[in-house]
Amino acid sequence: MAGGGDGGGLELAAAAETTLDGTTDHSGKPAVRSKTGTWRACPFILGNECCERLAYYGMSSNLVNYMIDRLHQGNAAAANNVSNWSGTCYMMPLLGAFLADAYLGRYRTIAAFMGLYIVGLTLLTMSAAVPGLRPPDAAGAAPTAGQSAAFFAALYLIAVGTGGIKPCVSSFGADQFDDADPRESQSKSSFFNWFYTSINIGALVASSVLVWIQMNVGWGWGFGIPAVAMAAAVASFLLGSRLYRHQRPGGSPLTRMLQVVVAAWRKRKSPVPADPSLLHEAPASASAIQGSRKLEHTEQFRWLDRAAVLTEEDDTMNNEKSNPWQLCTVTQVEELKSVVRLLPVWATGIVVSAVYSQMSTMFVLQGNTLDPSVGSSFKIPSASLSIFDTLSVIAWAPVYDRLIVPAARRWTGHPRGFTQLQRMGIGLAVSVLAMVAAGALEVLRLHVAASHGMLDSTAYLPISILWQVPQYFIIGAFEVFTFIGQIEFFYDQAPDAMRSMGTALSLTSSALGSYLSALLVSVVTAVTTRNGGLGWIPDNLNRGHLDYFFWLLSLLSVINFLVYLLIAKWYKYKQPSTTAATST
Repeated sequence: MAGGGDGGGLELAAAAETTLDGTTDHSGKPAVRSKTGTWRACPFILGNECCERLAYYGMSSNLVNYMIDRLHQGNAAAANNVSNWSGTCYMMPLLGAFLADAYLGRYRTIAAFMGLYIVGLTLLTMSAAVPGLRPPDAAGAAPTAGQSAAFFAALYLIAVGTGGIKPCVSSFGADQFDDADPRESQSKSSFFNWFYTSINIGALVASSVLVWIQMNVGWGWGFGIPAVAMAAAVASFLLGSRLYRHQRPGGSPLTRMLQVVVAAWRKRKSPVPADPSLLHEAPASASAIQGSRKLEHTEQFRWLDRAAVLTEEDDTMNNEKSNPWQLCTVTQVEELKSVVRLLPVWATGIVVSAVYSQMSTMFVLQGNTLDPSVGSSFKIPSASLSIFDTLSVIAWAPVYDRLIVPAARRWTGHPRGFTQLQRMGIGLAVSVLAMVAAGALEVLRLHVAASHGMLDSTAYLPISILWQVPQYFIIGAFEVFTFIGQIEFFYDQAPDAMRSMGTALSLTSSALGSYLSALLVSVVTAVTTRNGGLGWIPDNLNRGHLDYFFWLLSLLSVINFLVYLLIAKWYKYKQPSTTAATST
């Protein structure tokens, strides 16, 4: 029973029980499969995401109305301020992702940025509740410079905080499933569906309860509760610390990609061998990039292969000590190729994100003109209509996971039902319908305003606000196809050591979508108000043509979908080696 032989057997058994993708436990040792990760760790991550999204949507869903009612901004200015802030929220993930992948790891990055998030939410609550910081209640009384500064400082602290968290949480959750284990790998796709569902459960509470509190109790309470929700998010995340699997940071991905470009340029006159096995690669099974599997050579972008060409000068050196600015491995070259291939797919996400951003701007402004009464005593705030988008996602996500995928699998033979690109493409097509629905309702709304002599009236039109439900419901459907597909696609197709950056890249398309929306509003306003015209989006929408703006977005969405079809046909999925990643 006792003896050195038994001890060695126990060590071998323990090694067999560790993950194959290079993940470690909280103490830095190889993660034991039976004690870490998988669904046992995910409830804490999903709970964190649910509470964080409750906090985010709780303060952002009604932000355009806060700017109009309390900061006394016009419709176009308020919509642009929200779009610009939202865009910043989706640009900051590049910073958080870089720190996570290069230096801190995802766990420590999430923990650090959650602190900034809570500070921002606290300052936002104070700006709405503390005398002196709170804007004046009197109609037409503009806030002071200090009050505006406190409000916008709080908003952009929140943008930095959420930016550090967003690209890391979904990637950190996916890290809990070993890519090298077929059973765990299959669960990863379901994780992304449930992850997005947890986002929308938080959004459901935010767009219903919190918006009602903001409109009927006060903005101080309406912003204070999200701060408490964020504290709950921190607690949920930290409670699961001992169960998590961690990917080691692999160093600066930007440096590695720049090395490939420099090395390829230096060897621009060197011929690329027809046999890719003659290109330089790390010896044996180890990858030169920590925490990353080797990548198989691909034929696209062959100019970059020059970075891995062995020349006479390289042969005289010890390859293990070669200058990375002179000679790169095939895996390092393929890492850059993977990112370059992602960029066209990423670009097609910008227009669809601009469509999505209308939910917190133009849809709210449209809803402000409609009758919010449901029954004799209950009224629905226009910002609360996003609850139907949330309900749509919550309904569609399990339907997709449990019904659509098995049915599609029998038809396509693909283990996921649809490829990731097919899934996103379906969503892009559906997004067109959302703008068509919004435009059709706007045509009806303007007709009713004209026929009832209410063109100059600020009273609610005799159209129920519930007529907006279809456009919200359609947006929820395209989210399940496109946005969940994007999260999974960019995590899966990004190089192993750049998965936070891959997720951040997908989020920046949302940022640019918000900026595109703001740009379109600015351009449309500038063009349509020439010579004293009211424009498409005046403060009195009954005198404008918001429907033209929705038709413009519909046209852009159709063009975007057609371009996407060409890109999807061209795209080649990455081919990781079956060799386990090294964790040394």
